[in-house]
Amino acid sequence: MPLRLPDRLPAIELLKKENIFVMDESRAHSQMVRPLKIVVLNLMPLKITTETDLIRLLSNTPLQIEINFMKLKSHTPKNTPVEHMMMFYKDFDILKRQKWDGMIVTGAPIELLDFEDVEYWQEIMGIFDWARTHVTSTLYICWAAQASLYHFYGVPKHRLPKKMFGVFHQRVLVDHLPIFRGFDDEFMMPHSRHTEIHRADLEQVPELTILAESAESGVSMVMARNGREFFITGHLEYAPDTLDKEYRRDFGKRDDVEMPRNYYRDNDPQKGPLVTWRAHANLLFSNWINYYVYQETPYNINEIQ
Repeated sequence: MPLRLPDRLPAIELLKKENIFVMDESRAHSQMVRPLKIVVLNLMPLKITTETDLIRLLSNTPLQIEINFMKLKSHTPKNTPVEHMMMFYKDFDILKRQKWDGMIVTGAPIELLDFEDVEYWQEIMGIFDWARTHVTSTLYICWAAQASLYHFYGVPKHRLPKKMFGVFHQRVLVDHLPIFRGFDDEFMMPHSRHTEIHRADLEQVPELTILAESAESGVSMVMARNGREFFITGHLEYAPDTLDKEYRRDFGKRDDVEMPRNYYRDNDPQKGPLVTWRAHANLLFSNWINYYVYQETPYNINEIQ
């Protein structure tokens, strides 16, 4: 089954070119199906790119899924047209009246700020708290993972001596969980961040389970509340060329830019990326949708607690 997306969302035409089956709301309304309702709080600056990346992964399921996009009232994006935000995004004040089968909160390029110094910190803490009673399962990605771990469990973030930038081997630590069904013992995950969370801090919180980690990039996946919350420190959703675009954007303009590790063929940017994470990315998102959203959410969505 396809994803149900807002009419005229740019991702629709982009993904149709990749032979990914999506349909707009007008066609979806003709089908008598109770779709899973997923809300995405997109904090990334290039919103259309992030929308497309996430929709590409969410489409890899036989279930019909309705996607809605949330925006903050306390922050105005600078890199996305106002018309796009007005047409496809709704304020939290509107969306909070509903309950949701699943939620995704993305990263944001603000990790070097203390959490309390982020202009929308108060608003996003309210959204995190709301999700616990209005969403069956929530994926927190990169900065959102660090922010929610700090908010809920007091886990601090730590500044890295240099940017964690590249694609790194991750080791599965709890292989019997459904989130890892079909996974190999190791998988690859892209990372692009200046801060990290420490295993020692996580181990002080009994409610947290460390699911995967890397000798190079540290803890990459954490779970809480039996899968109602997942915290992912990297970017499995990234498209093949995302790290390349970031590297070429910053090279020569910043003194802390290094070539992304384990990314280019023969470590040569001229040869382009060697994609090593997409299969597990699709598997993780489909496992999340199937085992932690679809299998757990009530048919009457208003019964979510």
